[in-house]
Amino acid sequence: MIAPVLCAVFVLASAPAQDRPSTGGEDTVATLTQLEATWNQAHLQLDPAPLSAIFAEDISVVVPGMPPMSKEQALGFLRSGRMKFERYETSDIRVRPYGDAAVVTGRLLRSRTVNGQKVDDDWRFTKTYIRQGGTWKVVAFHASGNNQ
Repeated sequence: MIAPVLCAVFVLASAPAQDRPSTGGEDTVATLTQLEATWNQAHLQLDPAPLSAIFAEDISVVVPGMPPMSKEQALGFLRSGRMKFERYETSDIRVRPYGDAAVVTGRLLRSRTVNGQKVDDDWRFTKTYIRQGGTWKVVAFHASGNNQ
């Protein structure tokens, strides 16, 4: 019984630091939590400027009912005004920093009007952030239907 426990401890202790969630990272968690709030507010206000700053140049946006989108495609869709959000709210947020990368997961509830039709979304999402030159950018955003 002791051998498997010691083996597990050895494997975890010998894993490279970049492969394990960093301990601490309170500043990173606070920064990314603020970026999440900025992301939500930008969608509610249909304001592409904050999202343009948060999106990496090569971001991949994948959400239900839409083809995968690049930065320009996602921002263009927001600018088009074809969709208006009445609700854009996240919960169950978990921020996991890994040095100059981080994964943020959570639940996203949206109420929106698209071409005059009201649509409610209940999604789970994953965002992958990287830190470049001291600035956090989203390189991937993926959402899927929430099966709870």
